[in-house]
Amino acid sequence: MEAHAEDPPQEAGKLPTGRLARTARVGGLVTGQGLRWAGMRTANRVRTPERAAAAQSDRTAALVNQLVDQLGQMRGAAMKVGQTLSLIEFDAVADEQQDELRRKLAALRDDIPPVPFADLEKLMRKELGGPLERVFSDFDKRAFAAASIGQVHRATTLAGEDVVVKIQYPGVAEAVETDMRNATLLLPLVKRLAPGLDVKALAAEMRERIGEELDYELEAQHQRRIERMMRGHPFLRVPRVDTDLSTRRVLVSEYVEGERFEAVRRTEEATRDRYGEIVFRFFFGLVYRDRIVLGDPHPGNYLLCADGRVCFLDFGLLRDVDAARVAAERAIALAVRNDDAAALKAALLAGGYLPASRADAVDADWALRLMRMAIKWYAVPRERRFSPDHASGGRDRERPGGEERTEARMQVNQFTLPPETILIRRMHGIVGVVLGQLRAGANWGAIAAEYLHGEPPATPLGQAEADFFARRRGAA
Repeated sequence: MEAHAEDPPQEAGKLPTGRLARTARVGGLVTGQGLRWAGMRTANRVRTPERAAAAQSDRTAALVNQLVDQLGQMRGAAMKVGQTLSLIEFDAVADEQQDELRRKLAALRDDIPPVPFADLEKLMRKELGGPLERVFSDFDKRAFAAASIGQVHRATTLAGEDVVVKIQYPGVAEAVETDMRNATLLLPLVKRLAPGLDVKALAAEMRERIGEELDYELEAQHQRRIERMMRGHPFLRVPRVDTDLSTRRVLVSEYVEGERFEAVRRTEEATRDRYGEIVFRFFFGLVYRDRIVLGDPHPGNYLLCADGRVCFLDFGLLRDVDAARVAAERAIALAVRNDDAAALKAALLAGGYLPASRADAVDADWALRLMRMAIKWYAVPRERRFSPDHASGGRDRERPGGEERTEARMQVNQFTLPPETILIRRMHGIVGVVLGQLRAGANWGAIAAEYLHGEPPATPLGQAEADFFARRRGAA
């Protein structure tokens, strides 16, 4: 699920679901950009280094813009590719262009127009076994929210329960199959944007995760599982699922009233800090306590309830991770916390981020510097208030220039991204962006250490949560 709009958003046109139409979009994009990229590299041979760098920056920006324009019209897996790109730092793009490109890519998560309800009603009749009146006493045909593979409507059941109904777009399942076959065509373009990314692993992971997202019955199981885990929690809430009314392409769950993210952003500092801590605890706790990754911490997926709890929505993008993976992530965070370059390099090797065949090419001190820039905000305990700069992808560093940048690119290209870590990295990145949008302050490293290293509660919320789980264990 994506951001809930205050007013029903403007409807989109018909989805291009045909195999030839979708393949033509991607193929045309790849061919055109490939020719332009080759022309730019040829011209750069006779340009000064400064003009060559500027030309590559402009070409990268043009590529991202065209990716956004094309993929944003296609939904399904094509849009998921674009959403994933919103988390990548584009090495060749000038500083002044970074924020604009990130905003455009973020639009693939935020600014998603719904499709006309008439296109959905036929699918709903088939899924529910008859007209809507047999299931709902009232059904709002205006979209309440829109996402890449489905949209949400409010309704009331015959039993009088207020619910939200997520309906999969007709044809999206078929379009996703075509998109995943076409994904290999996009790999060279993505590689140009982020040379250090293992694009084949990314494509394989996306295929598996998106396939699961298409199954709303599986999502209902995920949501019921986490709702049971959090039932009675002092500051978290998950809506109940109506399993009797949910099907493979229709998901019905409890309607929860609450303030949306933009309203919370306008509140006083204390409320934003508490809200940010709850968001952080929910996603980090699931990973490092329960070994469950929710890969879509989009701010449209949680609400601030009147009782102070935060309600979390959308459980389609979920992955269980094993104890070895969690141990590897903990070892990396601990090495960064201890400023131990040798331990960090060993942890990166053990965790699969650094292939043994490339280890000699990586300087341990440089790797520590890189990882500190990336994760010290949650790995190293200290008081910290996020700034809006983090909301647009800002980092605690200055971008290197000249020879230093060339060396950094060479070092980064030695690393890879294990497929099972893609959602973990996505979660970390989006939570950091959310905290930046909130301008939230806390000792994030001390809070994370509760989950990463088993340290005592760092805040009153941490103590309340510890007491809750202690009672649960005692009652088991």
